[in-house]
Amino acid sequence: MQLSLGQKCQSMLLIAGLGIAAAVTPVLADDYFVKKFGKSDTLGHANYLTKAKAKQAAKLVTRGKVYQLGMITGPETPAYGPRKFQMIVHQLNDGSGALLGPDKLVSNDDTVVTSIGIGSQLDGFGHIGKEHRYYNDTPASEVVSPDGLLKFGTHALPGFVTRGVVLDMTQHFGKNPLPMGTAYTQKDIKTAAKNQGVKITKGDVVLLHSGYMKANEGNSNLLPGEPGLGISGAHYLAKLGVVAIGADTWALEVLPSEDPKRVFPVHGLLLSKYGVYILENMVTHDLVADGVSEFMFSLGVPKLKGAVQAIINPLAIR
Repeated sequence: MQLSLGQKCQSMLLIAGLGIAAAVTPVLADDYFVKKFGKSDTLGHANYLTKAKAKQAAKLVTRGKVYQLGMITGPETPAYGPRKFQMIVHQLNDGSGALLGPDKLVSNDDTVVTSIGIGSQLDGFGHIGKEHRYYNDTPASEVVSPDGLLKFGTHALPGFVTRGVVLDMTQHFGKNPLPMGTAYTQKDIKTAAKNQGVKITKGDVVLLHSGYMKANEGNSNLLPGEPGLGISGAHYLAKLGVVAIGADTWALEVLPSEDPKRVFPVHGLLLSKYGVYILENMVTHDLVADGVSEFMFSLGVPKLKGAVQAIINPLAIR
């Protein structure tokens, strides 16, 4: 489903405001784009997905319980407009036509017409840029093409097998679900991790639980705001070297933003500045209900050439 008319109008005003701001904002400082992996790097913090991290993650599997972190995606899945989903199932005649061969086979096939950034998803570096430049200070002319990204396509990502950490922010703030506009600062994240007895390390995937998804289960419209990651929290986790940050919300970051004039500032910081991937609409409530704080995180990204995003179903294994 798409946003309501009011939400669309709000989004248009925000985008228009961004355009005005761009006209008067000075060019970004040269040090905005962090180039820690060299000027030709395209993977960002995925470079931290090492054999050692995979081995570390495997040692966390003690019960063999598998948690699916992806939600079911379909026509009624709430989506940021104008994104939408449609599936067409193709059958021989009406499904009761002539049987095939001596084994009397029947078959079905399907076609999906969909926006990729819908449901549980990964945002790649081609999703958000700054002043027409993307991760590693790459100009748009080297990235953007109407029939698939020239660079930063999510098809090029390696498999994710690493340590995962989930922080229960409802426990930290003492509210479930958290109200929209609740920002997770550096201090909040440090305190939540300390209270759960976990340490966030380089190469980890960090998930933030707000209770938002569970509370809005069955709702076909997006709310105009959400709890989420704030500016200082984003800087903090990125500087720790995490590979990806996810949440049980549709945009990961707090909405409205801490500075109402800014549009998705956390997306810009993580994707453009630092090279940290974003995971949205992650199913975290089962992990939290079982008291899980760390786990083995596994994700194979679909190999759709030149894709900006990816519909995903990561696995947490404990």
